[in-house]
Amino acid sequence: MHFLVDKLGELCKVEKNINRIHKEDIMPVYSINEVIEFAVQIERNGYAFYHEASKRKDLDAKAREFIVFLRDAELDHEKTFLSLRGEAEMDDLELTSDWEMVSEYLRTIVESRIFTTEDSAIKKATGAKDILEVVNNAIAFEKDTLLYFHAINDGISNPKTKQVLRRIINEEVSHVLKLNDFKKTL
Repeated sequence: MHFLVDKLGELCKVEKNINRIHKEDIMPVYSINEVIEFAVQIERNGYAFYHEASKRKDLDAKAREFIVFLRDAELDHEKTFLSLRGEAEMDDLELTSDWEMVSEYLRTIVESRIFTTEDSAIKKATGAKDILEVVNNAIAFEKDTLLYFHAINDGISNPKTKQVLRRIINEEVSHVLKLNDFKKTL
């Protein structure tokens, strides 16, 4: 009987290892550098969207100036993230204990965002039927970006990195508010 209990215990350990390995294959945990790379790509996609939108013929001077402002902000954010990646390795950013869950949440955000590539961002800008649709796409993009950056912020504990992310989050919030105000003028 004792032999069967030992074998059952061993089988349970094997099953747990198989489930853990299978879970890791299905849901990878991103390193902070991968997360930063996703953030850089999000900013590049935003830049591509705003850059292409700024070329539209149906924009007046005020709308064009506003979209160029948003485009340039995306470029500034990209530079900020690139400098974070250059300064810190995963250990330096002090991941929280629930990083695996945060990482899975980030993956979900990345997979469902409005602009998955620079090309898709460009198509959203050029394919919009009017400036209202451009603004609605921009608001959706900024909201996706906010979700992502809040999740990163929740998943790290390094004060310097949190401070940088908080600044970017505040800028993204201001973009949503400015876009919403601009939308009211259309």
